[in-house]
Formats: sequence, C-alpha cells, structure tokens
Amino acid sequence: MRRLRPRIIVATWPRRALVLTDSPRPDCYECRGEGGREQDYGDHETGEYAGTDWIPCFCWDENRRWTLLPLLSLPRRRTTGSDPWATPAGYRDEPPF
Repeated sequence: MRRLRPRIIVATWPRRALVLTDSPRPDCYECRGEGGREQDYGDHETGEYAGTDWIPCFCWDENRRWTLLPLLSLPRRRTTGSDPWATPAGYRDEPPF
C-alpha cells in the first residue's frame, strides 16, 4: 500500500480552492520526484513529431485529492480608459477638500 505524502495546493479549476493532495515520492527512481514523465510520439505514416503524452508514475495517484476550503474569487477592478494603472471608475485621485 502506498503511503500518502500530503501537501496543500491552490486549485484554480473548476473553482479556486485549497486542496489537500498526494505528492510524488521524492526518491522514486523512475520519475525522480516529478510524478511522471513526458513521452513524445510520432505519426505512424510519416514518422514526424505528432505530440507529447504525460505518463504518470506508479509512486503517486494524481486523482487522490480532497477539497479543504473553497476560496472567494474577488472581482477585478475596472479601470477607466486603456491604462491598466489608471484610477478605478467612480473614484477620484484628488483630495476631498
């Protein structure tokens, strides 16, 4: 039986949340603690590069996770004009007196 090596991460999909998840074994001889490896593959007819597959390692289960706490998604500030550093709409940057 595999031992759980817990870590806490921030998941962004489908909703932001703190998630307790398993992590790869750091002393694994196959993945060296990365959790898997990439494998390139080619087209059968031409032999040209066609893409890359991710092959997960046996030392961990990437689907073993539990949501601990959903996080709020704060609305982004709207700005006036095209300048991203401009004052938000409805606010003035002059003193109130």
